[in-house]
Amino acid sequence: MARDSGTCTALRRGVLLIFVLGAVGLGTELLLLGHFEEWRQQVPLALLAFGLVLLSARILYRGTVILRLFRLTMLAFVLGGMVGLWFHLSANMEFELEMYPTLTGLELLSKALGGAMPALAPGALSQLGLLGFLYTYQHPALSREQTKGN
Repeated sequence: MARDSGTCTALRRGVLLIFVLGAVGLGTELLLLGHFEEWRQQVPLALLAFGLVLLSARILYRGTVILRLFRLTMLAFVLGGMVGLWFHLSANMEFELEMYPTLTGLELLSKALGGAMPALAPGALSQLGLLGFLYTYQHPALSREQTKGN
């Protein structure tokens, strides 16, 4: 059985299409929301743009360097999403504590999750990063490189 059957290729292209649509959609939403006022807000926009640039480069250059750089960028997507979750949640908690100083525990967490900043929204960046990893999973170009090295 071929390492990368037609089914795997079709699935990989489908995952890539979902990634591109998600990245363009998320980037557009962040721009429309004005999510660029401070440097921390610009990080997800920069990651999304860099990820799309790498995929464009992949069309022109079929080597493994782009795929490896894309994987590293997807790690930054996942980590960036987790850091964004922390920023959103902590800002909401700070606001809730200013409004209700006696809040603690699950009640504080519950109010913070439903706060002004969408606390779980940065998770979308992590999801896109995981899709990007899935695109590169057992990618035939990376497999050929490993075969050459042995």
